[in-house]
Amino acid sequence: EFMRNPCVDAGLIPPLVQLLNCKDQEVLLQTGRALGNICYDSHTLQSQLINMGVIPTLVKLLGIHCQNAALTEMCLVAFGNLAELESSKEQFAYTNIAEELVKLFKKQIEHDKKEMIFEVLAPLAENDVIKLQLVEAGLVECLLEIVQKTVDSDKEDDIAELKTASDLMVLLLLGGKYKRSKEITLLFLKSSCKNLSNNLPFTSDLSRTDGNCIHMVDNGIVQKLMDLLDRHVEDGNVTVQHAALSALRNLAIPVVNKAKMLSAGVAEAVLKFLRSEMPPVQFKLLGTLRMLIDAQAEAAEQLGKNVKLVERLVEWCEAKDHAGVMGESNRLLSALIRHSKSKDVIRTIVQSGGIKHLVTMATSEHVIMQNEALVALALIAALELVTAEKDLENAQLVQILHRLLSDDRSAPEIKYNSMVLICALIGSGE
Repeated sequence: EFMRNPCVDAGLIPPLVQLLNCKDQEVLLQTGRALGNICYDSHTLQSQLINMGVIPTLVKLLGIHCQNAALTEMCLVAFGNLAELESSKEQFAYTNIAEELVKLFKKQIEHDKKEMIFEVLAPLAENDVIKLQLVEAGLVECLLEIVQKTVDSDKEDDIAELKTASDLMVLLLLGGKYKRSKEITLLFLKSSCKNLSNNLPFTSDLSRTDGNCIHMVDNGIVQKLMDLLDRHVEDGNVTVQHAALSALRNLAIPVVNKAKMLSAGVAEAVLKFLRSEMPPVQFKLLGTLRMLIDAQAEAAEQLGKNVKLVERLVEWCEAKDHAGVMGESNRLLSALIRHSKSKDVIRTIVQSGGIKHLVTMATSEHVIMQNEALVALALIAALELVTAEKDLENAQLVQILHRLLSDDRSAPEIKYNSMVLICALIGSGE
């Protein structure tokens, strides 16, 4: 390390870069290694190399000397270091790097060599132009082949390769811009049926786009996720619980999926985790239920009359150490009322002590949460004022409404919903 700066100061980099045009393979190898050592761990020197145009030169070398294992490895190490820099990706995009890497990848049998190529592919696949080039060069098909070969394996190397291939496929397919993304998603699901737990992060990430979510639900992924969750109720594998709930939450976002998932029994499967003490699991559980009941009155009423659920929500509304869980609990409490518009649900929430939390939610710093609270409170006041009157008074609702209306920073919809609520409250003698 102490020799690096003297090498740079002595002006060694330009002549070394020139030597990359040499025909002698041994000279090329030692030149590449020397440059790699000098620039190791220095973004400044790596940027200097990029500006001197080493990327197109190295890509050309990879194509010419692909039979030379040592030279290939040297190029891959260099790409791995340079690909992290944003400025390099623009240069890579103008070369045929995608084609060369995919060609090289197809020939590899050894796990270590594949791993080296993966380490170059991952940062490059973050760039939209290179991502498209990699898809066109046939990388997704290579990755699918790995998934199909390793999906049932228990070997450590295979499981690591499966995970890397899945992560890379997520990068290539997210956004669903490619003509074949639907077909590839389905192929992946078919190959992952037997060992879904290894592919959960992939399933969860891929379910971030509506198109993929709809295809996945139509092709039976929900039952597989529920079966998997069922196996992990008792042993409490938090990683699996969190990832499976995360996938279910995302799948429940498109409107067409909600009823299908409810009739498949997703709500019941999720409720088994109510007793979980792990905040990440609690957070995803709440989010999944909230997505499922959106505009689903019957489901909202059924869940809203579930005393165990409502009592747990009220308990989590006080989880001050976990802001995410606290916020989601409040939002689900409000959603149960807003989507069910049911007197029974309101009574259950009043009896469980949930009213004060909805009133506090009306003072949230997030406008969306304030609105959700005010709409739920207006429904309570319109449908079941007598039952809730005492709790609303104890929670100082009137004073909070005064504050919301007199605050110049309150959004117009907040003032509007506050007045709707006041109109409903006027029916109370108190």
